[in-house]
Amino acid sequence: MDSLEKILRQHAARFPHMEPTDAVKLIYQNEFGGGHLIRDEAACLNYLRREYDSVEKNRDVPLFENIGNGIIRVNLASVSPEGLERLGSAFLRSAGEHTGKQERFLEKLDVLRALTAKGIFAFGSWELESYLEDYKKAGYPPVSHSHRYREAYAPAYRIVLRKYWEETE
Repeated sequence: MDSLEKILRQHAARFPHMEPTDAVKLIYQNEFGGGHLIRDEAACLNYLRREYDSVEKNRDVPLFENIGNGIIRVNLASVSPEGLERLGSAFLRSAGEHTGKQERFLEKLDVLRALTAKGIFAFGSWELESYLEDYKKAGYPPVSHSHRYREAYAPAYRIVLRKYWEETE
């Protein structure tokens, strides 16, 4: 869990507008990957190209961020036009392959609780517990970034297994 703690600390520092749902999304992706089931590869790649075209390019955004467990977030804002095909390939190969376990996910939420109690996030323990209570009732589904996070950081990325990203280099 030390690696997850380090990643959560890095994200809390880099993204101070994180809300509980954003931290849970990071942990969910760390455990379960992107969780994408691709039925139509061509449509998936077309969607990726459209999203890429709509994203403001920014070379100051890291090309990828380690989110642990062999998984990275590849940021569309930093992908070159030539790198888009590489990303598409890595994304398709990664989609649906990485599986996690709910037991480990719940253990990772305990790491989030401990770090929240230490005050590393802008939200407090009471806010996190309230969120997690509702989240549990919903059955621990995948979640979206908060409105605040989207407004502050305009996240646009794909979750890929690091091994597939490195294979395409």
